[in-house]
Amino acid sequence: MKDLNLFFSNLSEPFREIFSNCERVWDPLKTLGPLLEKLLQQKAESGSYVSHLQGIKTTLGSPSYHRGGKGLYVEDWIDLAEPIYLKELDIFIGKGTQLEPSAIIKGPSIIGENCDIRQGAYIRGNALIGNHCTIGHTTELKNSILMDHTEAGHFNYIGDSIIGRHVNLGAGSKLANLQFRSVDEKLKGYINPIRILLDSETMDTGMEKLGAVIGDNVEIGCNAIVSPGALIGKDVWVYPGLTVPKGYYPAKARLVPKERKPRSL
Repeated sequence: MKDLNLFFSNLSEPFREIFSNCERVWDPLKTLGPLLEKLLQQKAESGSYVSHLQGIKTTLGSPSYHRGGKGLYVEDWIDLAEPIYLKELDIFIGKGTQLEPSAIIKGPSIIGENCDIRQGAYIRGNALIGNHCTIGHTTELKNSILMDHTEAGHFNYIGDSIIGRHVNLGAGSKLANLQFRSVDEKLKGYINPIRILLDSETMDTGMEKLGAVIGDNVEIGCNAIVSPGALIGKDVWVYPGLTVPKGYYPAKARLVPKERKPRSL
């Protein structure tokens, strides 16, 4: 699964750079932390930004309540008139982005311009979010890439996933990242890597946790569940309430319940 055109059209920076040396479409997730550190350094060296933000509480100097990483808690309504780079937290947020009270952001994270980070959003780190994106009420995201104009507005989970441009995750839809484990895995503390059947060949992803790769312009219906290792091509529609098993779904597919016949546009 090397052909990025099956998923994304006209990749812009920094996404083009991220995929430049990848053999598999999910490979950027394996090194997203170091990639973010590099991108943060580039942003620090080019352009202007502010380095202090009113209306937040940070974990700096308070290790007792932030088990799991450096981050910030939004205490006030914030509309960023200019970019902000919080170096100690490894967090960069672009201008025009709005932060609502009770959102939590952990680093390393890069959030683009003109985004909405709404009440109760939980960005758990290793997050690269493009411009004009929405991370909404009680939506949780970790180790994931969201490209421009993607919306996860209500009750979503996004784990170890890559999402293209102009994607909408309907309310309650989830991108699961952990497959069922055996008793032996639980007792001995290991997780077998996720394997995907592609073109009659079972491929080892080399990842213990892998959510979904979702192409441009995909519509995920409300309360849909996307299983670990699902690869959804561009322009696909997923009917509300469906469970999408792992595997590859080609561009423009219509995933609907068996009792409902798909209709062309």
